[in-house]
Amino acid sequence: MKHWRIDELAWDRFDPGLVDPDVLLLVKAASVVERNGTDYARYLNNVFTDDAAFRQASDNWAVEEVQHGDALGRWAMLADPSWDYPAAFARYRRSYHIPLEVDASVRGSRTGELIARCMVETGTSSFYTALADATAEPVLNAICRQIAADEYRHFKLFYDHMHRYLKRERIGVWRRTRIALGRVTETEDDELAFAYHTTNEPAGMPYDHERCIAAYMARAMGFYRERHLDRAVAMIFKTIGFKPHGRVCRGAARVAFGLMQRRRRKFETTIGRGRPAARYGRARRAALQAAAE
Repeated sequence: MKHWRIDELAWDRFDPGLVDPDVLLLVKAASVVERNGTDYARYLNNVFTDDAAFRQASDNWAVEEVQHGDALGRWAMLADPSWDYPAAFARYRRSYHIPLEVDASVRGSRTGELIARCMVETGTSSFYTALADATAEPVLNAICRQIAADEYRHFKLFYDHMHRYLKRERIGVWRRTRIALGRVTETEDDELAFAYHTTNEPAGMPYDHERCIAAYMARAMGFYRERHLDRAVAMIFKTIGFKPHGRVCRGAARVAFGLMQRRRRKFETTIGRGRPAARYGRARRAALQAAAE
């Protein structure tokens, strides 16, 4: 069951004056990735072919993922009336595909697959929380907070099923760590890069992974603050089997935030631009001050 519906959002509160171009680029890319949830559900159903309970949960999860994409796509078309969300998604589907005809997880086990899904939900929950904290546009703020809450519930869904399979497959902590960290590093693969390319670059422009992933990541990473990494690292620790709170976890979060900002600066150098977060931070503070007055 959906926990919210697109038509229930206060679309009449949309304020074009509070739309930030950098945020719009990210939302366009995110919309098609989220909308592609049906393919991931098909993949998961093939991996868990004899697990009716999980297959039903996967199908329900996909319905919510599609809604995320449609809500983001609708907002992006308000922010940029010249942009066509359905056409952009069709273009993305022609460009990017995941392997669907499988009968086993690419992670080596069902537990490994569920660990990887937990990492994805950790990343999306933290991303939409960071984006909500960064935007003053009220409709997008509401959408991002709804999506972030959904993604946290999805994390719990996959986490609970992971523990069910862990009792059977008994994967050790260090193997879980390798799977989790390996999936985290995959955020820079073609999925997001293709999404940025197909939603933000002209149809005749050749795809270049380095250019596209730098353009996406430089913007996305700029909206993260330490508190967002604190929660994300705690979720990673919990999935792996480490204590999700305490000095070790907090220290790991600080290291992760430092590494993210170093990576962000490298991406910004690649695309030859200034820091988006600093500029948008000033715009957001000004907008919030004006609203208060």
